[in-house]
Amino acid sequence: MSGMTPAARPLTIGFKTTPVGVDLATLDATWRRAGELGAFDAGWVNDHLSDASLERGGASIEPMTLLARLSHHVPGLWLGTAVLSNTFRHPSMLAKEATVIDNATGGRFILGLGAGWHVGEHQTFGIALPPPAERFDRLESTLRVLRALFSEDARRPPGVDLDDPFAPLRGATNEPGTVRPGGPRIWLGVGKRRGIELATRYADGWPMPGNMPGDVGYFIATRDEIRRALEAAGRDPDDFSFAGQVAAGLDAAGRRTALAQAEAFVRAGADHVIVGIPAAAGPGALEAAAREVAIPLRERIG
Repeated sequence: MSGMTPAARPLTIGFKTTPVGVDLATLDATWRRAGELGAFDAGWVNDHLSDASLERGGASIEPMTLLARLSHHVPGLWLGTAVLSNTFRHPSMLAKEATVIDNATGGRFILGLGAGWHVGEHQTFGIALPPPAERFDRLESTLRVLRALFSEDARRPPGVDLDDPFAPLRGATNEPGTVRPGGPRIWLGVGKRRGIELATRYADGWPMPGNMPGDVGYFIATRDEIRRALEAAGRDPDDFSFAGQVAAGLDAAGRRTALAQAEAFVRAGADHVIVGIPAAAGPGALEAAAREVAIPLRERIG
């Protein structure tokens, strides 16, 4: 069956605390506990200026500054964004922010990036949300800027030049540079033709959308499409990461469902599984997800 070949990479498991409707102290306690448990390989957050489940408003904590604060709780773990909205940050500023987290994690940062989508959020905060074609043009511009500023040439003067319609660079340096050569891994949260084409050119991985947890069928279809595009571009699909997402919920039944879905993702070719927990539920929800989802999944997959 198409898409049902297990991943070539070893399985890794992450937890995700979407920073919506939660206070900083709870997140701090949860991530501190994550560093103690030893059950996870990565910690993830998403990127919204308000509660994306609402048309307007709602509490949400900005993720890049949040990760910089939380990183010391989880030494040795990967940190990731699934995914940042490209519309929220200037590409050069994004490169500088990503460099800080790359250094804070010893080179273990995954920069997940998407084109942006929440209309009400953009309108509320006065941020332009261009039509889709321009949105993806701007996403490609950001990827080109990131590649330039993460390069060896950007580590010292005279820096790098880049002719770009949205964010041209003139003698730009990124000092100090990243720990990881070439900068953080880039994962693109895309699903349609233009986005997949950008992934084949610029990305190291693909996280399935966080608003579709457990949708193994969508994962398989998109993974197959990306693999075909990588092969056509002369890239080895086995060198590309594919991440499934599940929602652990607040009860044992929800966690049993999440475990079954996570196992299905792995058998469908996911090399990373992101286990989402309700952030406001705190360390207890993380412990339950570790005990009833992450640890059994690792035991079953081997």
